[in-house]
Amino acid sequence: MSPEAVGASPSKATVMMHLFRIPAAVLALACLSACVGWTPVQPGQTEAEVIARLGRPTHVYQDGASRLLEYMHGPMGQTTDMARIGPEGRLVSFEQVLTMQKFGTIKAGEADKDKVLRTIGAPSETHYYPASQLESWSYPFKENGIWDSLMSVFFDKAGIVRKLQNGPDRKYDLGDGAHM
Repeated sequence: MSPEAVGASPSKATVMMHLFRIPAAVLALACLSACVGWTPVQPGQTEAEVIARLGRPTHVYQDGASRLLEYMHGPMGQTTDMARIGPEGRLVSFEQVLTMQKFGTIKAGEADKDKVLRTIGAPSETHYYPASQLESWSYPFKENGIWDSLMSVFFDKAGIVRKLQNGPDRKYDLGDGAHM
């Protein structure tokens, strides 16, 4: 129904349309800002400021002179954030680490459990396969921001990565009734 049909003057209708456009533009800008990479913490903040903002980390790892504060969002969660605190006690970087790019830095035959922990954090689940004598660590993640995926990292008895295997996360499979 047009504004003229309900008795509003065209100038009032124009004003009303502009008033509705402002909140829509603000909302669109806020959504765009979120997509650009807003983070809750900024480089240069102290470790105490990071913890005050994000809470107690799920795990802390030493990585040379730096400390890594891990913030897992799961077991069903598909993200893990890692805050790198430099030797001077200040935030150097903050990133979501369950990505194909990060998984790609884990090399079979070279990386060990400590390297995996410092790269992508603690697993959501672990399993041992007696027939192959391999232990797997599972990491649910959102592949390319779209697909519910599960990366499994397999270790031999010495704790060395033997293979990585990516596939759909069955917890999100609508066909088995396990979808949450």
